[in-house]
Amino acid sequence: MYLRASKKSDKMNKIYLGNANTTKTNDTIAGTNALRKIIKTIEKNQYKRNKKMTFQLPQLQYEYNALEPYIDEKTMIVHHTKHHQAYTDKFNAALQKHPELFKKTPEDIIANVKSIPEDIQEAVRNNGGGYVNHALFWKILSVKSTITEELKKIIEENFESFENFKELFENAATTQFGSGWAWLSVDKKGKLFITKTSNQDSPLTEGLTPILCLDVWEHAYYLKYQNKRGEYVKEFWNVVNWDVVLELYKTAVQ
Repeated sequence: MYLRASKKSDKMNKIYLGNANTTKTNDTIAGTNALRKIIKTIEKNQYKRNKKMTFQLPQLQYEYNALEPYIDEKTMIVHHTKHHQAYTDKFNAALQKHPELFKKTPEDIIANVKSIPEDIQEAVRNNGGGYVNHALFWKILSVKSTITEELKKIIEENFESFENFKELFENAATTQFGSGWAWLSVDKKGKLFITKTSNQDSPLTEGLTPILCLDVWEHAYYLKYQNKRGEYVKEFWNVVNWDVVLELYKTAVQ
């Protein structure tokens, strides 16, 4: 079936409806394919943005065996690549529900965890806390670091003596029931506090800035020390990066 467009040659002016429909169909398909390509491009770009909008596992500034014999290599590998990685992944997964939170620092999120959406508060408190706490823990560890007179004086002004400070900190670490952390934190006025928290809770939620911490979850020491947490706590002093502790203190009181 066809229509005549004019009285000119039929051969030149036959417009087949079948061809017209085919042309229209092809245009529609072409348009649909183009739209699909655009959607795929948008999705791909969105995926790249989402991938960028995640917190990454911090890289250690030393080898896994660098803290031997006080913290063994196997524990460091499992602790960093398994436990901390798991906290990182679950923290990111929780935040994907409210991606605007990726604009904040992890520390700010934890410090204000009570103000974030309720549907992710528990997941962020646990996994975000684990992410932030471990990131600080790796940072304050080192080899052959000696406390400076400047920092020692600050500690003595708050705890009478350096030895008394160590005793109080060790007590917090050894008496923490079950899993948790021991902390040395500072307020905005420069006053130091020794505290302990359960699970992955942080002094950040109490308005304090932690500058030294010790992980007393069993995964942090059990492969080497088994049930001897007290021994692990005492050996901890051999691997504290006091330069970083002082730097963190100065930043907190600025």
